[in-house]
Amino acid sequence: MKKVLLASALVAFGIAIAFPLFSMTYYTMVRTSTPEFCASCHEIQPAVLAWRTSTHVNNPQGFVADCMDCHLPPPHDTFNFFFAKTYHGIKDVTVHFLKPGTYDRAEQREKAYAAFSNAECQKCHRNILDMPDKRGAMLAHRTVIYARPGYEKKCIDCHYDLVHVDRGSVMYKQYRKTPYQAKGLRQL
Repeated sequence: MKKVLLASALVAFGIAIAFPLFSMTYYTMVRTSTPEFCASCHEIQPAVLAWRTSTHVNNPQGFVADCMDCHLPPPHDTFNFFFAKTYHGIKDVTVHFLKPGTYDRAEQREKAYAAFSNAECQKCHRNILDMPDKRGAMLAHRTVIYARPGYEKKCIDCHYDLVHVDRGSVMYKQYRKTPYQAKGLRQL
């Protein structure tokens, strides 16, 4: 009977400690996973402003891809998500306080793009081969998905200026002209 009481007491103690710890961790992760939180760092504010004017926020589908969607593993990959978020948070705070004034946006953008894999884009863009009215785009995407050895490409090789580019106005997809339309040509 004593062992049952001891076991029950230990379980109750574990729950009393684990529940608040889990709750605080979850609350912290949710609150720090917003574009508003990212923009609270003055070095990141221009990137968030550029993101807000991009089609990742303003599109006819009404879908919004935020910072976490592109820059971190998916949340259902819990360990990698927590590790990457913690690592980047500690790195950014350390650089902010130990090396003030040394943030180079162009350099950081290049580092971020170099670290990207196509999996980040394909979390949302799953059906990129299903473009019946855009044969050229479908063929280009096929060369990325089914790349021959030595000819691998990243999505951002072609879509480099899609999100974090300073614009004077919001880019609405339905009003943007393709290079073919700007020249008055029909796209194949």
